[in-house]
Order: sequence, then structure tokens, then C-alpha cells
Amino acid sequence: MTPAVDVVIVSYNTRDDLDACLASIEAAPPAALGAIFVVDNASADGTPAHVRERRPRVRLIALDRNVGFAAANNIAIRESTAPLVLLLNSDTIVPAGAIDALVTRREATGATVIGPRLVDGRGRPEVSFGPMLTPLAEAVQRLRVRAAASEGALARRYVERLVSRERTVDWVSGAALLVARDPAIAAGLLDERYFLYEEDVDFCASIRAHGGRVVFTPRVDIVHLRGRSVARATPDSHALYDRAHVTFYEKHAPRWAPWLRRWLAVRGRTVR
Repeated sequence: MTPAVDVVIVSYNTRDDLDACLASIEAAPPAALGAIFVVDNASADGTPAHVRERRPRVRLIALDRNVGFAAANNIAIRESTAPLVLLLNSDTIVPAGAIDALVTRREATGATVIGPRLVDGRGRPEVSFGPMLTPLAEAVQRLRVRAAASEGALARRYVERLVSRERTVDWVSGAALLVARDPAIAAGLLDERYFLYEEDVDFCASIRAHGGRVVFTPRVDIVHLRGRSVARATPDSHALYDRAHVTFYEKHAPRWAPWLRRWLAVRGRTVR
């Protein structure tokens, strides 16, 4: 029997994108769909009223302030009851059969967390997984991300090869992340010190520290209209990224944290 899946979507001023995401799920719901949670971080674009009117079956959690991505996800995970939880960005489109296929691959691989291949609106893959953050690993990941954004034939072939193999990884993107609920709770859920950025890498590290396994699979595609939700998240996203970056290194690689602070200070970016 296929285990049930609760879907969690955090929204902040992304009403139209959220509506398209919900429509894609409702057009071809997974075989064992539980609840769909929308956690709205005090949007000013009428998202809560729109969801209440257009999507009455959705379990809306309308917050009175923006608590950040990690905390908002945690609120819904705690209220969920299905054995599996799918975290989705509001700027994703879910093709028919994708959630069922992701559940099947999780069962087949024995993964605690599994992430699909994320593709843009033209079907071009992004690099949605990677190694644990270190200065060297980040440098390599930046090159991969640039290759994914490139129009060059060599770069495109490199990225296609990179994302063509199912593999165990250190982390997968929180834009589309399927996790077993009980291990997620045992790992402490998402660290709420991360308002935006790095929370998915940290969460996967916590899952692995508790004996879990993280898998990337290219056998399932989910469309990610990358950056649309982040673009509306805050006018100060660079500062939030820097803060998350420093928080991550202080937690996981403290010997590098002072060097990171110095590097940011040289660039005129001080993290308090």
C-alpha cells in the first residue's frame, strides 16, 4: 500500500504562482494524497483570501507575521499526520504522476529524504543537490550552478550528465523535498535560526546525523520557476543569505566561520 503524503507549501506574496502550483497538484493528485497545507507568511497580496475562496479544501495556516521559511514549514509538519511530507516551493509546477513516482523511488532506495530533478520552464535541469558545505565544495557548486545557467553546449552537456544518475547525496533542494515525517521530527525539523537560505542543507545534515539517507533521483521531474518566490521574500535577501551562511558555518564548520566573517567584512557586508 502506498503511504500517504501531506504536501506543505510556504507562501509569501506569491499568490499567482501558488495558485498554479496548487492547480497542478489538483489536476492529477497522487494516489495517496493526504492534506495540502499552505502556510502564508503574512502576504500583502491577498493570498489567504484567494486560497479560502478558490481552494477551500486546502488547509490554510495564515500567519500574522513573516516567520521565515524554516519556521513556517515546521508549523505545517507538526500539524501533518501522513507518514510522508512533501515540502514544495510555491514557484513549482508538479507534473502528473510526479509525486507518486517520487514516493516509489523513496521506497525503492530506502531514502529518508529524496529530491527530484528540478527543471526550469524550458525543461533545463538545475543542480538541486550537492555536498556538505565547505569553502571548496561551495566553489565547485558555484561552478555547477553557473554551468546550469549557461547557454553553452559543453556546459549544458556537463549538467545533463551530472543530473542523470540517481545517487546518495549530502543534501537536496528544499524547493521539492520528500521526507519521512517521523525521522524529520526526530531530527528536530528545520532549524528556525535560518529565516531564508541554507535551511535545506542543514535539515538534510540533521537527517543524516540521525542515521537517515538523502537521495537525489533524476527519474522524477518537477518544474521550478526558480527565484520567483525568493525575489518577493524580502528586499534584503543578500543580508539574509549572509546571515544564514555564517550561521551554517558556525554550526557545522566553526573553524571556517571567522574567515567567512572576515571575507564578508572585506566586501562591506557585516553579519550581526
